[in-house]
Amino acid sequence: MTDPVPQACDLIIEAGWVVPVVPHGVVLTDHAVVVSGGAIVAVLPIAEARTRFEAKESVSRPDAALIPGLVNAHTHNPMTLLRGVADDLPLKVWLQEHIWPIEGAVIGPGFVADGVTLAIAEMLRGGTTCCNENYFFPDVQAATYKRHGFRARVGLPVIDFPTAWASSDDEYFDRAGEVHDQWRDDALIRTAFAPHAPYTVNDANFERVRMLADQLDVPVHLHLHETAQEVQQSIEQHGQRPIARLDRLGLVNDRLIAVHMTQLTEAEIHLCAERGVSVVHCPESNLKLASGFCPACALERAGVTLAIGTDGCASNNDLDMVGETRTAALLAKAVASDAAGFDAHAALRAATLGGAKAIGFDHLVGSLEPGKRADIACVDFSALETQPLHNIVSQLIYATGRHQVSDVWIEGDQKLRRRVLVDMDLDGIIANARQWRDRIATVRPA
Repeated sequence: MTDPVPQACDLIIEAGWVVPVVPHGVVLTDHAVVVSGGAIVAVLPIAEARTRFEAKESVSRPDAALIPGLVNAHTHNPMTLLRGVADDLPLKVWLQEHIWPIEGAVIGPGFVADGVTLAIAEMLRGGTTCCNENYFFPDVQAATYKRHGFRARVGLPVIDFPTAWASSDDEYFDRAGEVHDQWRDDALIRTAFAPHAPYTVNDANFERVRMLADQLDVPVHLHLHETAQEVQQSIEQHGQRPIARLDRLGLVNDRLIAVHMTQLTEAEIHLCAERGVSVVHCPESNLKLASGFCPACALERAGVTLAIGTDGCASNNDLDMVGETRTAALLAKAVASDAAGFDAHAALRAATLGGAKAIGFDHLVGSLEPGKRADIACVDFSALETQPLHNIVSQLIYATGRHQVSDVWIEGDQKLRRRVLVDMDLDGIIANARQWRDRIATVRPA
Protein backbone atom coordinates (compact mmCIF):
# COMPACT_ATOMS: atom_id res chain seq x y z
CA MET A 1 0.00 0.00 0.00
CA THR A 2 1.16 3.52 -0.72
CA ASP A 3 0.86 6.42 1.64
CA PRO A 4 -2.10 8.70 0.90
CA VAL A 5 -1.27 11.82 -1.11
CA PRO A 6 -1.33 14.92 1.10
CA GLN A 7 -4.21 17.28 0.47
CA ALA A 8 -3.23 20.66 -0.96
CA CYS A 9 -4.07 23.73 1.12
CA ASP A 10 -3.12 27.39 1.28
CA LEU A 11 -1.81 27.72 4.82
CA ILE A 12 -0.93 25.73 7.91
CA ILE A 13 -0.46 27.68 11.15
CA GLU A 14 1.22 25.62 13.83
CA ALA A 15 1.15 26.79 17.44
CA GLY A 16 1.94 25.67 20.94
CA TRP A 17 -1.75 26.02 21.77
CA VAL A 18 -5.03 26.49 19.93
CA VAL A 19 -8.02 27.90 21.83
CA PRO A 20 -10.94 27.21 19.49
CA VAL A 21 -13.66 28.69 21.81
CA VAL A 22 -15.95 25.92 20.51
CA PRO A 23 -16.03 23.52 22.32
CA HIS A 24 -16.17 25.87 25.33
CA GLY A 25 -13.27 25.64 27.77
CA VAL A 26 -11.01 23.57 25.51
CA VAL A 27 -7.30 24.25 24.94
CA LEU A 28 -5.50 22.13 22.35
CA THR A 29 -1.73 21.66 22.80
CA ASP A 30 0.66 21.47 19.82
CA HIS A 31 -2.08 21.89 17.25
CA ALA A 32 -2.39 23.46 13.82
CA VAL A 33 -5.11 25.33 11.94
CA VAL A 34 -5.30 24.44 8.25
CA VAL A 35 -6.67 27.07 5.87
CA SER A 36 -7.77 26.89 2.24
CA GLY A 37 -9.79 29.37 0.19
CA GLY A 38 -10.05 31.72 3.15
CA ALA A 39 -11.76 29.08 5.31
CA ILE A 40 -10.63 26.79 8.12
CA VAL A 41 -10.58 23.23 6.82
CA ALA A 42 -9.10 21.44 9.85
CA VAL A 43 -7.91 21.91 13.43
CA LEU A 44 -5.68 18.98 14.36
CA PRO A 45 -2.37 17.94 15.98
CA ILE A 46 0.70 19.35 14.24
CA ALA A 47 2.13 15.94 13.36
CA GLU A 48 -1.13 14.93 11.72
CA ALA A 49 -1.39 18.22 9.83
CA ARG A 50 2.07 17.73 8.37
CA THR A 51 1.11 14.27 7.17
CA ARG A 52 -2.35 15.01 5.80
CA PHE A 53 -1.79 18.42 4.18
CA GLU A 54 0.70 20.08 1.87
CA ALA A 55 0.58 23.85 2.23
CA LYS A 56 1.68 26.69 0.01
CA GLU A 57 2.77 28.44 3.22
CA SER A 58 3.49 27.18 6.72
CA VAL A 59 3.83 29.32 9.83
CA SER A 60 5.24 27.97 13.08
CA ARG A 61 4.62 29.73 16.41
CA PRO A 62 5.58 27.19 19.12
CA ASP A 63 5.47 29.74 21.96
CA ALA A 64 2.12 31.20 20.96
CA ALA A 65 -1.60 30.50 21.07
CA LEU A 66 -4.06 30.81 18.19
CA ILE A 67 -7.44 32.29 19.08
CA PRO A 68 -10.35 33.49 16.98
CA GLY A 69 -9.92 37.08 15.87
CA LEU A 70 -11.42 39.40 18.48
CA VAL A 71 -14.76 41.04 17.66
CA ASN A 72 -15.18 44.66 18.77
CA ALA A 73 -18.96 44.68 19.03
CA HIS A 74 -19.43 48.44 19.45
CA THR A 75 -17.20 51.20 18.21
CA HIS A 76 -17.14 54.61 16.54
CA ASN A 77 -13.89 54.16 14.67
CA PRO A 78 -13.63 57.52 12.84
CA MET A 79 -13.42 58.99 16.36
CA THR A 80 -9.87 57.66 16.71
CA LEU A 81 -9.01 61.15 15.41
CA LEU A 82 -10.70 62.64 18.52
CA ARG A 83 -8.70 60.55 21.00
CA GLY A 84 -8.12 62.69 24.10
CA VAL A 85 -9.81 65.91 22.98
CA ALA A 86 -12.28 66.11 25.89
CA ASP A 87 -11.47 63.88 28.82
CA ASP A 88 -12.70 63.70 32.41
CA LEU A 89 -16.23 64.94 31.69
CA PRO A 90 -19.70 63.41 32.21
CA LEU A 91 -21.43 61.98 29.15
CA LYS A 92 -23.87 64.82 28.43
CA VAL A 93 -21.27 67.58 28.79
CA TRP A 94 -18.67 65.56 26.89
CA LEU A 95 -21.05 64.86 24.02
CA GLN A 96 -23.04 68.09 23.67
CA GLU A 97 -20.43 70.72 24.57
CA HIS A 98 -17.30 69.15 23.08
CA ILE A 99 -17.70 66.17 20.73
CA TRP A 100 -20.68 67.37 18.69
CA PRO A 101 -19.28 70.88 18.11
CA ILE A 102 -15.90 69.48 16.96
CA GLU A 103 -17.60 66.95 14.70
CA GLY A 104 -19.76 69.70 13.25
CA ALA A 105 -16.59 71.54 12.22
CA VAL A 106 -14.52 68.68 10.77
CA ILE A 107 -16.71 65.72 9.91
CA GLY A 108 -16.80 64.65 6.27
CA PRO A 109 -15.69 61.78 4.02
CA GLY A 110 -11.98 62.51 4.52
CA PHE A 111 -12.26 62.57 8.31
CA VAL A 112 -14.17 59.28 8.30
CA ALA A 113 -11.82 57.50 5.88
CA ASP A 114 -8.69 58.59 7.73
CA GLY A 115 -10.15 57.80 11.15
CA VAL A 116 -11.22 54.32 10.07
CA THR A 117 -7.79 53.65 8.52
CA LEU A 118 -6.07 54.59 11.78
CA ALA A 119 -8.53 52.38 13.67
CA ILE A 120 -7.96 49.38 11.41
CA ALA A 121 -4.21 49.59 11.99
CA GLU A 122 -4.70 49.83 15.76
CA MET A 123 -7.22 46.99 15.85
CA LEU A 124 -5.07 44.64 13.79
CA ARG A 125 -2.11 45.24 16.10
CA GLY A 126 -4.37 44.20 18.99
CA GLY A 127 -5.80 41.03 17.46
CA THR A 128 -9.18 42.44 16.41
CA THR A 129 -10.42 41.24 13.03
CA CYS A 130 -14.04 42.40 13.02
CA CYS A 131 -16.00 45.37 14.33
CA ASN A 132 -19.56 46.65 14.68
CA GLU A 133 -19.43 50.26 13.54
CA ASN A 134 -21.70 53.15 14.46
CA TYR A 135 -20.95 56.51 12.84
CA PHE A 136 -21.75 58.84 9.96
CA PHE A 137 -20.79 58.36 6.29
CA PRO A 138 -21.26 54.58 6.36
CA ASP A 139 -20.58 54.52 2.62
CA VAL A 140 -17.04 55.79 3.24
CA GLN A 141 -16.58 53.47 6.21
CA ALA A 142 -17.62 50.42 4.21
CA ALA A 143 -15.31 51.28 1.32
CA THR A 144 -12.39 51.83 3.71
CA TYR A 145 -12.91 48.55 5.57
CA LYS A 146 -13.22 46.72 2.25
CA ARG A 147 -10.06 48.31 0.86
CA HIS A 148 -8.07 46.98 3.81
CA GLY A 149 -9.76 43.58 3.88
CA PHE A 150 -11.25 44.12 7.34
CA ARG A 151 -14.56 42.55 8.39
CA ALA A 152 -17.25 44.97 9.60
CA ARG A 153 -20.94 45.46 10.28
CA VAL A 154 -21.46 49.11 9.32
CA GLY A 155 -24.22 51.10 11.02
CA LEU A 156 -26.69 53.16 8.99
CA PRO A 157 -27.18 56.23 11.21
CA VAL A 158 -30.56 57.64 12.23
CA ILE A 159 -30.79 60.70 14.48
CA ASP A 160 -33.37 63.46 14.91
CA PHE A 161 -31.26 66.41 13.78
CA PRO A 162 -29.37 67.40 10.63
CA THR A 163 -25.73 66.36 10.27
CA ALA A 164 -23.17 66.40 7.51
CA TRP A 165 -24.50 62.97 6.48
CA ALA A 166 -28.21 63.82 6.15
CA SER A 167 -30.42 66.88 6.64
CA SER A 168 -33.85 65.28 7.19
CA ASP A 169 -35.53 62.09 8.35
CA ASP A 170 -36.25 61.04 4.79
CA GLU A 171 -32.65 61.62 3.75
CA TYR A 172 -31.33 59.45 6.60
CA PHE A 173 -33.52 56.58 5.45
CA ASP A 174 -32.97 57.12 1.72
CA ARG A 175 -29.21 57.14 2.14
CA ALA A 176 -29.38 54.12 4.47
CA GLY A 177 -31.17 52.18 1.74
CA GLU A 178 -28.57 53.16 -0.84
CA VAL A 179 -25.65 52.02 1.34
CA HIS A 180 -27.39 48.77 2.25
CA ASP A 181 -28.09 47.98 -1.39
CA GLN A 182 -24.48 48.68 -2.34
CA TRP A 183 -23.05 46.21 0.21
CA ARG A 184 -25.81 43.65 0.66
CA ASP A 185 -23.91 40.81 -1.08
CA ASP A 186 -20.37 41.56 0.10
CA ALA A 187 -18.29 38.85 1.76
CA LEU A 188 -16.74 41.16 4.38
CA ILE A 189 -19.12 44.09 4.84
CA ARG A 190 -22.70 44.04 6.12
CA THR A 191 -25.01 46.77 7.41
CA ALA A 192 -27.22 47.41 10.43
CA PHE A 193 -29.58 50.22 11.33
CA ALA A 194 -27.94 52.46 13.92
CA PRO A 195 -30.49 54.78 15.53
CA HIS A 196 -28.30 56.72 17.95
CA ALA A 197 -30.20 56.42 21.24
CA PRO A 198 -33.70 56.71 22.72
CA TYR A 199 -33.05 60.35 23.66
CA THR A 200 -32.10 61.34 20.08
CA VAL A 201 -34.63 59.33 18.03
CA ASN A 202 -38.41 59.86 18.03
CA ASP A 203 -41.11 57.19 18.00
CA ALA A 204 -41.93 57.60 14.30
CA ASN A 205 -38.30 57.06 13.27
CA PHE A 206 -37.96 54.06 15.58
CA GLU A 207 -41.07 52.52 14.01
CA ARG A 208 -39.59 53.15 10.58
CA VAL A 209 -36.33 51.50 11.66
CA ARG A 210 -38.22 48.45 12.94
CA MET A 211 -40.18 48.06 9.70
CA LEU A 212 -37.12 48.39 7.46
CA ALA A 213 -34.91 46.19 9.65
CA ASP A 214 -37.52 43.44 9.32
CA GLN A 215 -37.79 43.91 5.56
CA LEU A 216 -34.04 44.01 4.96
CA ASP A 217 -33.20 41.39 7.60
CA VAL A 218 -30.56 43.50 9.36
CA PRO A 219 -29.84 44.16 13.06
CA VAL A 220 -30.62 47.33 14.99
CA HIS A 221 -27.61 48.69 16.88
CA LEU A 222 -28.10 51.45 19.46
CA HIS A 223 -27.01 52.88 22.79
CA LEU A 224 -29.53 51.87 25.47
CA HIS A 225 -29.79 52.40 29.23
CA GLU A 226 -26.35 53.97 29.18
CA THR A 227 -26.90 56.30 32.14
CA ALA A 228 -29.35 56.84 34.98
CA GLN A 229 -30.06 60.30 33.51
CA GLU A 230 -31.19 58.71 30.23
CA VAL A 231 -33.63 56.47 32.09
CA GLN A 232 -35.02 59.32 34.20
CA GLN A 233 -35.42 61.56 31.15
CA SER A 234 -37.37 58.83 29.37
CA ILE A 235 -39.72 58.39 32.32
CA GLU A 236 -40.36 62.15 32.38
CA GLN A 237 -40.89 62.48 28.61
CA HIS A 238 -42.51 59.16 27.69
CA GLY A 239 -43.79 57.77 30.97
CA GLN A 240 -41.65 54.68 30.41
CA ARG A 241 -38.11 53.46 30.84
CA PRO A 242 -36.25 53.39 27.51
CA ILE A 243 -36.38 49.62 27.01
CA ALA A 244 -40.13 49.59 27.75
CA ARG A 245 -40.60 52.31 25.15
CA LEU A 246 -38.61 50.31 22.60
CA ASP A 247 -40.68 47.25 23.47
CA ARG A 248 -43.86 49.23 22.80
CA LEU A 249 -42.41 50.15 19.41
CA GLY A 250 -41.60 46.52 18.57
CA LEU A 251 -37.80 46.76 18.74
CA VAL A 252 -37.03 44.46 21.66
CA ASN A 253 -36.30 41.28 19.72
CA ASP A 254 -33.44 39.15 18.42
CA ARG A 255 -32.34 41.88 15.99
CA LEU A 256 -31.54 44.31 18.82
CA ILE A 257 -27.88 44.96 19.69
CA ALA A 258 -28.20 46.92 22.94
CA VAL A 259 -25.03 48.75 23.94
CA HIS A 260 -23.99 49.73 27.49
CA MET A 261 -27.07 48.60 29.47
CA THR A 262 -25.78 49.87 32.80
CA GLN A 263 -29.24 50.53 34.26
CA LEU A 264 -31.18 47.28 34.30
CA THR A 265 -33.80 45.73 36.55
CA GLU A 266 -34.07 41.98 37.00
CA ALA A 267 -37.25 42.00 34.91
CA GLU A 268 -35.46 43.84 32.09
CA ILE A 269 -32.62 41.30 32.13
CA HIS A 270 -35.13 38.46 31.75
CA LEU A 271 -36.96 40.35 29.01
CA CYS A 272 -33.68 40.54 27.06
CA ALA A 273 -33.14 36.80 27.53
CA GLU A 274 -36.69 35.93 26.45
CA ARG A 275 -36.57 38.10 23.34
CA GLY A 276 -33.04 37.18 22.22
CA VAL A 277 -31.57 40.67 22.67
CA SER A 278 -27.77 40.87 22.52
CA VAL A 279 -25.95 43.13 24.99
CA VAL A 280 -22.60 44.78 24.32
CA HIS A 281 -20.60 45.52 27.45
CA CYS A 282 -18.27 48.56 27.13
CA PRO A 283 -16.71 48.65 30.60
CA GLU A 284 -13.86 51.13 30.11
CA SER A 285 -15.99 53.79 28.43
CA ASN A 286 -18.66 53.37 31.11
CA LEU A 287 -16.05 53.67 33.85
CA LYS A 288 -14.40 56.72 32.29
CA LEU A 289 -17.71 58.55 31.81
CA ALA A 290 -19.04 57.33 35.18
CA SER A 291 -22.08 55.99 33.36
CA GLY A 292 -22.61 52.93 35.56
CA PHE A 293 -21.98 49.19 35.56
CA CYS A 294 -23.40 46.63 33.16
CA PRO A 295 -24.52 43.56 35.18
CA ALA A 296 -22.56 41.14 33.01
CA CYS A 297 -22.79 38.14 35.34
CA ALA A 298 -26.56 38.50 35.73
CA LEU A 299 -27.00 38.81 31.97
CA GLU A 300 -24.81 35.77 31.37
CA ARG A 301 -26.68 33.70 33.97
CA ALA A 302 -29.99 34.66 32.35
CA GLY A 303 -28.75 33.37 29.00
CA VAL A 304 -28.35 36.72 27.24
CA THR A 305 -25.76 36.83 24.44
CA LEU A 306 -23.00 39.00 25.86
CA ALA A 307 -20.43 40.77 23.70
CA ILE A 308 -17.63 43.24 24.41
CA GLY A 309 -16.92 46.57 22.74
CA THR A 310 -14.43 49.36 23.27
CA ASP A 311 -16.78 52.20 22.27
CA GLY A 312 -14.98 55.04 20.50
CA CYS A 313 -11.51 56.40 21.16
CA ALA A 314 -12.95 59.70 22.34
CA SER A 315 -14.39 57.97 25.41
CA ASN A 316 -12.14 54.97 26.07
CA ASN A 317 -9.42 56.03 24.78
CA ASP A 318 -8.22 53.02 22.82
CA LEU A 319 -9.39 50.10 20.69
CA ASP A 320 -7.63 47.50 22.83
CA MET A 321 -9.94 44.48 22.98
CA VAL A 322 -7.36 42.49 24.97
CA GLY A 323 -7.40 45.12 27.72
CA GLU A 324 -11.16 45.64 27.41
CA THR A 325 -11.83 41.97 27.94
CA ARG A 326 -9.67 41.92 31.05
CA THR A 327 -11.53 44.94 32.43
CA ALA A 328 -14.87 43.31 31.60
CA ALA A 329 -13.93 40.14 33.46
CA LEU A 330 -12.66 41.95 36.55
CA LEU A 331 -15.52 44.44 36.70
CA ALA A 332 -18.15 41.74 36.29
CA LYS A 333 -16.83 39.97 39.38
CA ALA A 334 -16.90 43.14 41.46
CA VAL A 335 -20.41 44.12 40.37
CA ALA A 336 -21.75 40.63 41.09
CA SER A 337 -19.69 40.19 44.29
CA ASP A 338 -18.71 36.83 42.83
CA ALA A 339 -15.04 35.99 42.24
CA ALA A 340 -16.07 32.95 40.20
CA GLY A 341 -18.35 34.95 37.91
CA PHE A 342 -17.53 35.69 34.26
CA ASP A 343 -14.44 33.49 34.30
CA ALA A 344 -11.59 33.65 31.80
CA HIS A 345 -13.18 31.28 29.29
CA ALA A 346 -16.49 33.18 29.46
CA ALA A 347 -14.67 36.47 28.90
CA LEU A 348 -12.82 35.11 25.87
CA ARG A 349 -16.07 33.74 24.49
CA ALA A 350 -17.75 37.16 24.88
CA ALA A 351 -14.85 38.84 23.04
CA THR A 352 -15.03 36.37 20.15
CA LEU A 353 -18.10 34.21 19.57
CA GLY A 354 -20.35 36.42 21.71
CA GLY A 355 -19.49 39.43 19.58
CA ALA A 356 -19.90 37.46 16.37
CA LYS A 357 -23.30 36.18 17.48
CA ALA A 358 -24.46 39.63 18.61
CA ILE A 359 -23.79 41.14 15.20
CA GLY A 360 -25.01 38.16 13.19
CA PHE A 361 -21.62 36.89 12.06
CA ASP A 362 -21.37 33.74 14.17
CA HIS A 363 -21.90 31.52 11.11
CA LEU A 364 -18.72 33.07 9.71
CA VAL A 365 -16.36 33.82 12.59
CA GLY A 366 -15.95 33.80 16.37
CA SER A 367 -14.49 30.32 16.80
CA LEU A 368 -11.82 28.17 15.17
CA GLU A 369 -13.97 25.48 13.57
CA PRO A 370 -13.80 23.81 10.17
CA GLY A 371 -16.07 25.63 7.77
CA LYS A 372 -15.69 29.04 9.36
CA ARG A 373 -13.70 31.86 7.79
CA ALA A 374 -10.03 32.02 8.76
CA ASP A 375 -10.06 35.12 10.98
CA ILE A 376 -7.31 34.25 13.44
CA ALA A 377 -5.09 36.01 15.97
CA CYS A 378 -1.80 34.67 17.30
CA VAL A 379 -0.68 35.68 20.80
CA ASP A 380 2.96 35.24 21.80
CA PHE A 381 3.45 33.92 25.34
CA SER A 382 7.25 33.82 25.32
CA ALA A 383 7.62 37.13 27.19
CA LEU A 384 8.79 37.39 30.79
CA GLU A 385 5.45 38.94 31.79
CA THR A 386 3.50 35.82 30.87
CA GLN A 387 5.74 33.27 32.60
CA PRO A 388 5.22 30.66 33.87
CA LEU A 389 2.37 29.27 31.77
CA HIS A 390 0.07 27.35 34.10
CA ASN A 391 -3.17 28.17 32.28
CA ILE A 392 -3.19 29.66 28.77
CA VAL A 393 -6.66 31.22 28.88
CA SER A 394 -6.16 32.62 32.36
CA GLN A 395 -2.88 34.12 31.20
CA LEU A 396 -4.54 35.52 28.08
CA ILE A 397 -7.30 37.30 29.98
CA TYR A 398 -5.51 38.38 33.15
CA ALA A 399 -1.84 38.89 32.23
CA THR A 400 -1.48 39.54 28.51
CA GLY A 401 -1.20 42.86 26.68
CA ARG A 402 -2.16 43.61 23.10
CA HIS A 403 1.53 44.11 22.27
CA GLN A 404 1.85 40.31 22.50
CA VAL A 405 -0.36 39.81 19.44
CA SER A 406 2.21 38.72 16.87
CA ASP A 407 0.18 37.73 13.81
CA VAL A 408 -3.33 38.25 12.44
CA TRP A 409 -5.19 36.74 9.49
CA ILE A 410 -8.56 37.72 7.99
CA GLU A 411 -10.07 35.35 5.43
CA GLY A 412 -6.72 33.56 5.54
CA ASP A 413 -4.85 36.67 4.38
CA GLN A 414 -2.11 37.76 6.74
CA LYS A 415 -2.63 41.30 8.02
CA LEU A 416 0.01 41.36 10.78
CA ARG A 417 3.27 39.42 10.60
CA ARG A 418 5.51 39.34 13.68
CA ARG A 419 4.04 42.69 14.84
CA VAL A 420 4.49 44.35 11.42
CA LEU A 421 1.40 45.48 9.53
CA VAL A 422 1.13 43.96 6.07
CA ASP A 423 0.15 46.35 3.23
CA MET A 424 -0.43 49.34 5.52
CA ASP A 425 1.84 52.40 5.65
CA LEU A 426 2.34 52.87 9.38
CA ASP A 427 4.42 56.04 9.07
CA GLY A 428 1.91 57.57 6.68
CA ILE A 429 -1.01 56.76 8.99
CA ILE A 430 0.76 58.40 11.94
CA ALA A 431 1.66 61.50 9.89
CA ASN A 432 -1.94 61.79 8.73
CA ALA A 433 -3.26 61.54 12.29
CA ARG A 434 -0.96 64.39 13.29
CA GLN A 435 -2.30 66.68 10.57
CA TRP A 436 -5.83 66.00 11.84
CA ARG A 437 -4.65 66.86 15.36
CA ASP A 438 -3.46 70.24 14.10
CA ARG A 439 -6.70 70.88 12.25
CA ILE A 440 -8.90 69.87 15.21
CA ALA A 441 -6.88 72.15 17.52
CA THR A 442 -8.19 75.16 15.56
CA VAL A 443 -11.87 74.27 16.15
CA ARG A 444 -11.90 72.86 19.70
CA PRO A 445 -14.23 74.64 22.13
CA ALA A 446 -12.42 76.77 24.69
